[in-house]
Amino acid sequence: MTFRASILSLYPEMFPGPLGTSLAGRALERGDWDLELHQIRDHATDRHRSVDDTPAGGGAGMVLRADILALAIDAASPAGDTRPRLLMSPRGRPLDQARVRDLAQGPGAVIVCGRFEGIDQRVIEARGLEEVSIGDYILSGGELAAMVLLDAVVRLLPGVMGNAESGALESFETGLLEHPHYTRPREFEGRTIPDVLTSGDHARIDRWRREEAERLTRERRPDLWQRHTGG
Repeated sequence: MTFRASILSLYPEMFPGPLGTSLAGRALERGDWDLELHQIRDHATDRHRSVDDTPAGGGAGMVLRADILALAIDAASPAGDTRPRLLMSPRGRPLDQARVRDLAQGPGAVIVCGRFEGIDQRVIEARGLEEVSIGDYILSGGELAAMVLLDAVVRLLPGVMGNAESGALESFETGLLEHPHYTRPREFEGRTIPDVLTSGDHARIDRWRREEAERLTRERRPDLWQRHTGG
C-alpha cells in the first residue's frame, strides 16, 4: 500500500519543495509515497475565481468560503476515502511523534492548507477536518506546515530510512530527547569525545546514552520529563 497525500492549496506550486529532495524526494521517485496537488481555486463558481469573502460579524481579513472548499475536498477525497482529513491550523492539536507514527501506518492523508484569516467553521464540521498545529506561532499559510508534517511522516514509511534503528532511537520516539552524538576527529578545539564512547563496552555506552537523554530532557523539556516519569 502506497501512502497517498493529497494537498489542497491556493499555492500548489509550492510543492513538492523540500519534499522533492533528500529522503522524501528519493522515496517519492521510488513510489514509496504519492503526492497529489489540488488547486482550491479551480472550484470557484464565478468568473473572478473568488474563494474568499469578508468575515461575518465584521473584522479584519478575509475568510475562505465553505462552499468552495467543500467542493475541493469532495473532489480530492470522494466517498469511501478512508484517509484522515487534516487542516493545518495554529489552533489545532499539536503534532507529536505519536500522531506522526499513526499517520505513517495509514493509507495517507488529505491535507487542507488554509490562507487568509481562516476558513469557514462550517466546512471544518461538515467535512470532519482534524485541525493540526506544528507550533504556537503564525505562518502565512498552511503549506509549510503541511511540508513539516509530511516530512515527519514519510521518513517513517517502510524502506525510506536505510537503518530502521535510526528512527527508533531519535528524540520523542522513546519519550525522551535524543542523547548527544560524536564522531571523528577524536579531539576538536580542545574538546574530546567522552571516553565511554570509545571504550568498546556497549553496556556502558547504552547506559551513558540513556542517562544523557534523561538529563537533557529534564533540563530542556520538563513537560516531557514529567510525562515520561508519570509525575
